[in-house]
Amino acid sequence: MNKISRRHFMKSSIYAGAALAVPRGRVQGANNDIRIAVVGLGSFVKIGGKGRDDLRDFRKIPGVRIAAICDCDTDHIAPVLKECNDNGERVTVYKDVRELLDSKEIDAVSITTPNHWHSLMTIWACQAGKDVFVQKPASHNIFEGRKMVEAAAKYNRIVQATHGPRSNGALEAAFEYAWKGNLGRMLYVHGLNYRPRESIGKVTGPQPIPSGCDYDLWCGPAVKKPLMRKYLHYDWHWDWTTGNGDIGNMGIHYVDSCRWAVNQMELPKRVISIGGRFAYDDDGETPNTLITLLDYDPVPILFEVRGLPKSKAVHDQKWSRNMDTYLGERFGAVVHCEEGYVLNGAAYDKKGGLIKKFTSERISTKQNFIDVMRSRKTDELYTDALDGHLSCGLLHMANISYRIGRQTRPGQIRETIRGNKVFAESFDRIAAHLDANGVDLSKTAATLGPVLEFDPRVERFTGEFSKEANKQVSRNYREPFVVPEKV
Repeated sequence: MNKISRRHFMKSSIYAGAALAVPRGRVQGANNDIRIAVVGLGSFVKIGGKGRDDLRDFRKIPGVRIAAICDCDTDHIAPVLKECNDNGERVTVYKDVRELLDSKEIDAVSITTPNHWHSLMTIWACQAGKDVFVQKPASHNIFEGRKMVEAAAKYNRIVQATHGPRSNGALEAAFEYAWKGNLGRMLYVHGLNYRPRESIGKVTGPQPIPSGCDYDLWCGPAVKKPLMRKYLHYDWHWDWTTGNGDIGNMGIHYVDSCRWAVNQMELPKRVISIGGRFAYDDDGETPNTLITLLDYDPVPILFEVRGLPKSKAVHDQKWSRNMDTYLGERFGAVVHCEEGYVLNGAAYDKKGGLIKKFTSERISTKQNFIDVMRSRKTDELYTDALDGHLSCGLLHMANISYRIGRQTRPGQIRETIRGNKVFAESFDRIAAHLDANGVDLSKTAATLGPVLEFDPRVERFTGEFSKEANKQVSRNYREPFVVPEKV
């Protein structure tokens, strides 16, 4: 595969012969199987990985065969290999994704690695002639998301970016109800991601890398630096070099729902964010509280992330998933219209009375991916590479405004945003939420990001603050793990 910068890594001798030891099981549609590899098997230390979920889901689909598994941490491989053995699956084990992509025995890859690897693996897979099912978020920054789109088009590959509840037909029907003006003019869409997260703790110096992990491969495109947190795995979400915070973790699902609701196929022209990492003195870098206004015309998106519980009392008594709600919901997209709103596949009047509940069946995202792989009818894909890029672009824009912002007292924040009633009310809600958690914004200032102007045609920031903002549109890649300018 000469498109890929290669440096071969020897597979662990423990697993190198594993495929030969696995009995060949009976497969459905053996003459026309889709042979899939799962890359990134996940950690058992804190939260089980999406790779294991993808394995279980794909093996249930007739005519799909698990052909390979890949992880740069050999400790993740053993339990998954046993699971494959128990299912009678003849799998090949890899540590280096580049060796996997060289194989002619694989038709598609499911990418479930940390965020910073998603786009580069997708591009490499497209260059190698593989179709791709890439987990959320599809990109770590705006530049590499666009390159992923270009690679899918150039190499005529199926790329499913699995963001949001796109398999929920009731949501689509409810959005269409609002699009048709049944509730009057659409005013704005309010996205919610209210999920408490515990502190990740604070270390006093570099921590040891897990013994089974090839840390150079794990870092890949990101800067290779000492591990300055307790856990390498999962907590990378809260490190800017590898993750995107909770708006890019759970939040991307509902960011995608919001963009679906506003029916936009480009990025907005303005963004502003306010937030901070409150209540914890830990090694996390990303905000656990964030509000952002993505200024689409004519229907903007307001998105809120809350990473603390309902109150400090809840937290002090016992850590709990006890969460705030908005209109009784903790996650999702609320479409606010002149005469009511749409939420979770139902339409309501302005007083909250149910007008209509929608039902519509759709197949799963993974089944949709497999069906389109067979038909090559890309217009039937729920979320293609472009959808993935655009939804991720929203969260990247939100994070960029926050990251170049400055700590600002609440009075000045309110004065700055008072011209936008919706955003000002959101800040007041967040301030009340923080106050309930013992955070006084007059003493612990929030970060106010600037209003950033954006040109969606070239996907670059313009005007004031653009020089600083555009530095974060891409990143400095580490050889040989470079997202290419020309795919």
